[in-house]
Amino acid sequence: MTGPRPGRGAGSGYGRLFEAIGPFVPSGLALVGLVVLAVLSVGLVTGELPSIGGNGPNGDGDGGPIRTPTPSDVIVVDPRTNVPGTIAYAKTGNIWMQSGDRAYRLTYGGQDSMPSWSRDGRWIYFVRSVPGDGRIVVDGVLRAYSLEVPTVMRFGPDDASPPQAIVAGIYQKGTATWSYYIREPVLSPDMTRLALVSDGPDPTKSNVILQFLDLATLNLTSAGAAENRPLGHQDPAWSPDGAELLYVRNGRDGSRGAPFLMRYDVPTGMSSILAGPGYIAPAWSPDGRFVVATQTDGLGTDVVILDASTGVELLRVTNDGQSFSGTWSPAGDAIAYLRIDGGVVDLQMVTLAGPGPDWTLGRTLPLTDAAGLDAASRPYWFIPPDQLPEPTPAPTPIPTPGLSASAASSAP
Repeated sequence: MTGPRPGRGAGSGYGRLFEAIGPFVPSGLALVGLVVLAVLSVGLVTGELPSIGGNGPNGDGDGGPIRTPTPSDVIVVDPRTNVPGTIAYAKTGNIWMQSGDRAYRLTYGGQDSMPSWSRDGRWIYFVRSVPGDGRIVVDGVLRAYSLEVPTVMRFGPDDASPPQAIVAGIYQKGTATWSYYIREPVLSPDMTRLALVSDGPDPTKSNVILQFLDLATLNLTSAGAAENRPLGHQDPAWSPDGAELLYVRNGRDGSRGAPFLMRYDVPTGMSSILAGPGYIAPAWSPDGRFVVATQTDGLGTDVVILDASTGVELLRVTNDGQSFSGTWSPAGDAIAYLRIDGGVVDLQMVTLAGPGPDWTLGRTLPLTDAAGLDAASRPYWFIPPDQLPEPTPAPTPIPTPGLSASAASSAP
């Protein structure tokens, strides 16, 4: 007998959502149900439900009627596009790359999501979710259930060998077999561990929270960050030097979501609020001075730049209420982000002229056209070091007139 996935009791709040799905249904209908469920889950946490067509939140529309995306094996690239390096993203459960004026698919099967680059560009880490068989005791009877088992995977973007499985979200105790969530794996700058959000290794005792996966031992360890049970965490992002980690602590304010952008000090394990409520999906600038984030309010979502030290909002990159999940160019001179228009998600890019925080926004360029990208998979950008521009040298100090170097060194 196959049944729906029951709730998890004291564990993840996400697990309880499966009670509403009902009995197992054919894969096509199940996919529609899970998409709706995912949208509703995000809305419950952030307080926002993305528009999928018709009029936008400002009353001026989001592009009119629902658009039709290109087929699952096609991404149309704007002919003006010339992306430096490579941006990784997902479409219909497959990992894609976009570089220069072309986009190409790297995985097949429709089971992959949430790609992210290693710092050296050697690896892309992602999550592959495959069907599995579960068995758990309900009302004193051992019952069979259909599971979706996530596995952390990695592959070399220039390697023809198949992706490597790192760890699977399988929980076993006695005769019971279950699965736990694994989401948003991102590799530390020293490339020794992944930060991710998970309710493993025991989903009966944990919510979906910030954790670390040691790549040598494959041990999953909680970061010990405070949470608002059962809402948990999301969106981990390492600082360029690996000393800090940004993440989102989900929360509620009455009927609305109240997500806070949190700063986690890696050496001490202490957390503090950087910004909020109302900020999600952080990504660091290459120099670690700034953070691009998604600002969410009653009018929708927009991409903004924050001061990485104070959390002060410095620049609003978009003002359409339909943009989210920004990623910074490793060259520091552009931001790519997702935008939903008529129910179809595309990738866009805007250039930043001048030094921060006194940027001037350049033109906005659509990188894809009606692509139908996966909104839950943030784009990640990599540029090889030998293709990065030379850093701007620091200005030479002007010596004080009439004061020799030896006198200056001995002056009080």
